[in-house]
Amino acid sequence: MAKKSAIILMADDDEDDCLLVGEALKKNQMVKELRFVSDGKELMEYLHGCNNSTDTPCPDLILLDLNMPMQNGRETLREIKADLRFKSIPVVILTTSKAERDIKLCYGLGANAYIIKPMSFEGLAETLQCLGEFWFRFATLSKSDRKP
Repeated sequence: MAKKSAIILMADDDEDDCLLVGEALKKNQMVKELRFVSDGKELMEYLHGCNNSTDTPCPDLILLDLNMPMQNGRETLREIKADLRFKSIPVVILTTSKAERDIKLCYGLGANAYIIKPMSFEGLAETLQCLGEFWFRFATLSKSDRKP
């Protein structure tokens, strides 16, 4: 079981998807805190705030949907990976898009993984369990680049 110390920030405008991810992560008991934003602009505001406030913890992992209003996931990924303060934060694309152009673009922009949202809650829970096991049990993450 992964250590329960991870902070995940999820950017998705679909409230149902956020609710399902929250329930799946609770079921897996791998996350200390899960925070939500509804678009890329909010995500970037959150990240800038985490470098300026102890009340806003920097995430250990970002779950990023591609199709959001205001600023989509592609633009947001580009902005995250271009900023030295945030580029070491793992960004996992969690989307319904199966388009090869999206997959290639996201990896080209620096996404750490690309996951097509499973259709069932059980599939989502299993996917997030595996994701958590990898990122919070086996992978070594650096926080030094993100501290204010």
